[in-house]
Amino acid sequence: MEQQPARLAKDRLVAAAFELFEERGFEGTTVDDIAQRAGVGRTTFFRIYRSKEDVIFPEHDVLLGHIEARLATAAPETRGLALAEAARIVLQHYLAEGELARARYRLTSTVPTLRAREVAGIRQYQRLFARFLRDWMGNAPDGALRAELVSAAIVTAHNHVLRRWLRGETTSPGEEFNRAMEVALEHLETPAEAGTAVVIFRTSAGVDAVVTRLRRALEEEQRRPLS
Repeated sequence: MEQQPARLAKDRLVAAAFELFEERGFEGTTVDDIAQRAGVGRTTFFRIYRSKEDVIFPEHDVLLGHIEARLATAAPETRGLALAEAARIVLQHYLAEGELARARYRLTSTVPTLRAREVAGIRQYQRLFARFLRDWMGNAPDGALRAELVSAAIVTAHNHVLRRWLRGETTSPGEEFNRAMEVALEHLETPAEAGTAVVIFRTSAGVDAVVTRLRRALEEEQRRPLS
């Protein structure tokens, strides 16, 4: 558990950084500026963060850990639910951040280096989902390909709802998320037979064709200006 003084310093640095980024822009703000505004020393800053970019995404590794923990506890018959709940962890985190999340959104829409960092983070989420799906599918036909397909669908559905909320296009992100996950996982089944879980992805289109379309959609989401 994080010690309270360290947690307080971390929160103050995040608040100070976002205030300064709004006032001066990302490039016009230095680490020293952030530390001074937060009332801490430069050494304290670097004890918590490696760079000012890290302040933008302070909970990324924590969220990955929460997702992994949720997926690791999934029973064979509830894996679809676990996937949806794991994705919901990320959405709820951003919703709880409120205006801080929207400030980050404005930054990543205008600063290419931050956008690249965000895209890399999205890929980490997708790889984590795909790793569990591959394990669950075992030796199922096209298991690795299907794992990539489902993980891409989950991440794309989550991002679609999150960005709608960030843009102020929805006031019911929770309900939209539920529907988005239904769509993303509508072909996913995890029946348990003789103690073995088999994941089946049913679609009238060929797997390669569906994967290609979802990859294209995910890439378009990642390239799309966040404004």
